[in-house]
Amino acid sequence: MAEGTGTEGPADDGEQGLRARSDEPHAPHADYGGAVYGSLQAASVVAGTAAFGPFPRPGLVLLLVVTGLVFWIAHVYARLVGELASYRHLTWTRVSQVAGHEWPIAQAALGPAIAVAISPLLGLDLPGTAWFALAVAVAEQIGWASTAAIRAGASRRLVVASALVNLVLGLVIVVLKAELH
Repeated sequence: MAEGTGTEGPADDGEQGLRARSDEPHAPHADYGGAVYGSLQAASVVAGTAAFGPFPRPGLVLLLVVTGLVFWIAHVYARLVGELASYRHLTWTRVSQVAGHEWPIAQAALGPAIAVAISPLLGLDLPGTAWFALAVAVAEQIGWASTAAIRAGASRRLVVASALVNLVLGLVIVVLKAELH
């Protein structure tokens, strides 16, 4: 399969190509969907705080991190409940596996939280800080979605389409923030 021709599909090895190299030895499984979801959630948190005016930096950092953790826990719980007809087969190993798989939801809040934390070093005021954190969240969202498409062997056209769809979703959040502010 030629790299970057724009016509390649999933790897020639069938399902193996769709696993984004997760079957390689010691290669961690990346949950790009969870990372995209977490980035959308973080952007929504930043946009939602706009309804209350400029939000203090420590409060916004805490809100981003706590919300990311709460959504992570909720997804772990929902996935465990959804997978099990009964709790007879629930083990700490399985809980740990699911928690690890869903961790990108919480991780996605870290970029915007770091953006908020370093914003004084960039000379940003509180409204500027919120816009910076929102931009980081939307950039993460586009980056994770594009990475997922690339790792899945998608064509250039599909990678660009994925990036554009995520840009539009991010811009919807930006518009909401602007309207709330």
